[in-house]
Amino acid sequence: MLLAADGEGGGFHPPTIADFFPAPFLFEGTLLEFNRMQLVRLIAAIALVVFFVVAARRAKVVPGRLQSLAELVVTFVKVNIAEDIIGKDKGGKYATFLTTVFASILFFNLSGIVPGLNIAGTSLIGLPVMLALWVYVMYLGAGIKQHGLGGFLKVSLFPASVPPFLYVLLTPVEILTVFVLRPATLALRLMANMVAGHLMLVLCFGATHYFVLEAVPAMKAFGALTLVGGIAITLFEVFVAVLQAYIFVVLAAVYLSLSVAEEH
Repeated sequence: MLLAADGEGGGFHPPTIADFFPAPFLFEGTLLEFNRMQLVRLIAAIALVVFFVVAARRAKVVPGRLQSLAELVVTFVKVNIAEDIIGKDKGGKYATFLTTVFASILFFNLSGIVPGLNIAGTSLIGLPVMLALWVYVMYLGAGIKQHGLGGFLKVSLFPASVPPFLYVLLTPVEILTVFVLRPATLALRLMANMVAGHLMLVLCFGATHYFVLEAVPAMKAFGALTLVGGIAITLFEVFVAVLQAYIFVVLAAVYLSLSVAEEH
């Protein structure tokens, strides 16, 4: 993936941020420009839809493996995230939204370990920003619907448990937190973790390619070490993919809970 012949022959080329900005191969220079990253995202989105459609169409009283897995995802998000964090009375209202976000991020994250795709759809900032903005709009909408615009601003920016004379210090911080930091950190946290994972994977497997095929005989044994390291990081990336989807949705649920709470 990152090994290419230079002017003097082959060699090891370490991964760089440039890998996340592939050249377009369709409609170059137009608004419909299409590159490898967009192709990976499209494949992940299709896989997500197919997974749930097939699981739903073959639904039985005694579920099969695919149906059980789909039900596990839905139940986990509904019970262990939506209801536990937002509350049983209000959590069910947002369960579908949170499940959609969780499943979407999970599939986009897992594309980074799929042979032939080899990059997470969330490792470029555009998609994490769109997901964070979706959460942000839901967060603001839920708060305004619950309290009205004035009530939401009062609850969010002027906590009742704080002495009024501290508002001059606290309110600017709350404004920054509510309107900037929450959506920004959602997007940046997700992207940064997937970028780091991709670079580690490419570094290990790229080094394996170099040691096995191009290095001098005395160094070829190092290829076994980098291969084992690459396999270990691949397994770790599966964990990170699930963990980052979970963290993103947990934080989304926390923000929704704060927006509909009577006071902070």
